Amino acid sequence: MRIITGSAKGTVLVSPPGDSTRPTSDRTKEAVFSIIQFSIEGRRVLDLFSGSGQMALEALSRGAESATAVDSSAAAAACIRKNAAKCRLDDRLELITSSLPAAFSRLSGRRYDIIFIDPPYRAMLVPGTLREIAERDLLSLHGTVICETSDEDDVFRGSEDLKNYFKIEKQNRYGAAAVSVLRRTDVPEEQ
Repeated sequence: MRIITGSAKGTVLVSPPGDSTRPTSDRTKEAVFSIIQFSIEGRRVLDLFSGSGQMALEALSRGAESATAVDSSAAAAACIRKNAAKCRLDDRLELITSSLPAAFSRLSGRRYDIIFIDPPYRAMLVPGTLREIAERDLLSLHGTVICETSDEDDVFRGSEDLKNYFKIEKQNRYGAAAVSVLRRTDVPEEQ
């Protein structure tokens, strides 16, 4: 794992020990950042299920204003701190080490332009996470949510409420990963 481009380009990152964290592959990360490359600079980023922090740190390296990384694991938090220091981006990274429900309580009232969701595959945590984002109004009006799952169908799981709040702008497979790019449905179409 490494930072692909920007101020920390080439920095090699560490990941938490064991197999409880599945880092996003370089191929998937490159694809994700090519999709959002023109909407990163100056933006606020939220990285849920952050693991090593690589998505938040890549965004910061590419000019995001700030990032919040959330993970419940103490080992992951230690890696995120170490990686942020190696990248010299720790001054723009906020780390929240807590369960997701507790983290959402702390995040209430904030708005983010880019939100990464990458939970353990097959845990079916994406629909509940999207529901919290919608109910707490965490996504800015023109913001983007990027979900990495094992299956394209894991995003909404048939929930009409989620389909009414989010629209799928793009969906692609990269090996074992399915990446879905979501936007709010209440954003007026650009002329």
